[in-house]
Amino acid sequence: MDASLQKPLLGAPSSAYQTFPQRDAHQLDREYIRTLQNKRLFLAAFAAVLGNFNFGYALVYTSPVIPALETSNIPALKITRVEESWFGSVFTLGAAAGGLSAMLLNDRLGRKLSIMFSAVPSAVGYAFMGSAQGVWMLLLGRLLTGYAGGVTAASIPVYISEISHPGVRGALGACPQIMAVLGSLILYALGLKLSWRWLAVAGEVPVLTMIILLCFMPNSPRFLISKGKNDEAVRVLRWLRGQNTDFRREFEQIKESVRQQSRRISCAEIKDPFIYKPILIAVLMRFLQQLSGVTPILVYLQSIFQSTAVILKPEYDAAIVGGVRLASVLIAAVSMDKAGRKILLFVSAGIMFASNLILGLYIHYTSLPSHNSTMAIVNGTLVSPESLTAEPSGYITLIPLVATMLFIMGYAMGWGPITWLLMSEILPLKARGVASGLCVLVSWLTAFALTRFFLLVVYFADPLFQWLSAPESHGHFVLFSSKTSALKSRSCSLRSSAQGTSSSQVAVSQRPKADPWSKSNPTSGLGGDPL
Repeated sequence: MDASLQKPLLGAPSSAYQTFPQRDAHQLDREYIRTLQNKRLFLAAFAAVLGNFNFGYALVYTSPVIPALETSNIPALKITRVEESWFGSVFTLGAAAGGLSAMLLNDRLGRKLSIMFSAVPSAVGYAFMGSAQGVWMLLLGRLLTGYAGGVTAASIPVYISEISHPGVRGALGACPQIMAVLGSLILYALGLKLSWRWLAVAGEVPVLTMIILLCFMPNSPRFLISKGKNDEAVRVLRWLRGQNTDFRREFEQIKESVRQQSRRISCAEIKDPFIYKPILIAVLMRFLQQLSGVTPILVYLQSIFQSTAVILKPEYDAAIVGGVRLASVLIAAVSMDKAGRKILLFVSAGIMFASNLILGLYIHYTSLPSHNSTMAIVNGTLVSPESLTAEPSGYITLIPLVATMLFIMGYAMGWGPITWLLMSEILPLKARGVASGLCVLVSWLTAFALTRFFLLVVYFADPLFQWLSAPESHGHFVLFSSKTSALKSRSCSLRSSAQGTSSSQVAVSQRPKADPWSKSNPTSGLGGDPL
C-alpha cells in the first residue's frame, strides 16, 4: 500500500489541536459557581442564623432586667445581689451543656434537626421568664435559653458551611456572629420601651420564626452522605444549586471528602506533639479570650453604666454600645484577611487593656453621682444629684461610655473572631471534634466563673477597696485590664509555638489536600460561641 495513503487526512495532529482540552479543576469550580442559583441557599442560611439572633438576644437579656428587678414591687421577684449573680451567670452553664450535647446531636439527628431541637428549651425558657412569679423561674428560664444557645452556637456554623459553596461560604460564615450581635442590639433597643416580661415575650418571635422556616429547609448534603442517604443528598443539592447545574460533580467531591475524613482520632495519637500542641494552643486561646471579661461586661452592661456617672441614661448607653459592637463586627468581617493574625491580636489586646484601665481609673477618681444615687454629699451638705448637673465641661463623664465602646471595638477586631479562626487553621482535621468540645467547655466554664463573681466583687468587695477611697466597682475593671495585658504576651508565645508545629508540620503531616467543598475549609469556621 502506498505510504501516503496511511497518513492522516488532515495531517499529523499537533499539540495545539485537542478536541477536548484538559482544563484545570479550579477553573471548572469557578465556572460551576457562576452558574449557581443562591436564592434558596440564602433562605436556608437565614432560617438557620435566626438561632444565633436568639442566642445574642438571650445572652444580654439580664442587662435591662436586673435593674428592673432590683426595684420590683413583687416581693418574690425583688432580686438579691447573690441571685443577680446567678441570674447573669447560669446562662453560661446552660451554654456549656448545650455545646457539648450538640456534638452528639449533630451526629445523631443532623445539623438541621439539632437547630430545630434547640427551639424547644428556648421557647420554654422565655415562657418561664415572661410569666415568672419567683426568682427560681427566672433562673430556670436562663438555664434553658443558655442550653438552647449552646446548641445553636455549635450547630449553625457547621450547617451553613455544609450547605454553602466556596463562592459564598466566606460571607455566609460571618453571618452567625453578625446575627448574634444584632440580636443583642435589638434587646438593648427594645429595653428602652418594653418591660422585662414583654422582652421575654418578644424573644419568642425569632424562635418560632426559625422553627417554621426550618421545617421547609433541607438537611445538609454532607450529613446525608455520611449516613448513606446519597439519593436524598442529590435531591438536596439540586434544590440548593438549581436544576440546570453540574451539582452531581459537587456531590462526588463531597462524597470523597466524607470518605477521607471519616476516621476519628485515637487516644494513642493524642500523645503526638503534632496533635496535642495545636489542641493546647486552641484551648488556651479560648481561655484567655474569656479572661478579657467580655461576657460579664455584655451581661451586666446596664448595671455597669448605672454605677458610673455618665450623663446619658444607662439604657441609652447600653444601646449605643450595642450599635458600636455591630459596626465593629461588620468592619472586622471585611478586614480580617487583610491584616496578619498576630498583629491583630496584639492591637486588640492593647485596646482592651487601655479601655478597661481607663474605665477603672475613671470610676476610682470621679466623685460625680450616678443615676441610681438618691442623694450626694458635697462639702458636708446633703444635696440631690439634680443640683449637680454637669456643665459642658462635665461631658468628661462620657469617658465610661467611650471606654466601653473602645473595649468592644478591640474585642471585635481581634480576640473575638481570631480565636475560632485559628482553630480552623492550626488543628488537624481528625482532632477538631475533640478540640471543639474542649474549647466549648473551657470557654463557657471560664465565662461562668467571671460572670458569677463579677457582681459579688462589685458589691461585696467595697471594704477591700475603701483604702483607695474609690467607688466599689473600679477594682474589677482594673483586674480585667491586667488580664488583657497578659493576652499580649501570651498571644506572642502561643503564636510562636504554633508556627513550628501547626502552620507547617500539621499542615504537611496531618492534613489532606485542601478541599473547597469540605467543612474543614478555613473560611467555614468551627462551631462555638458567637460573641
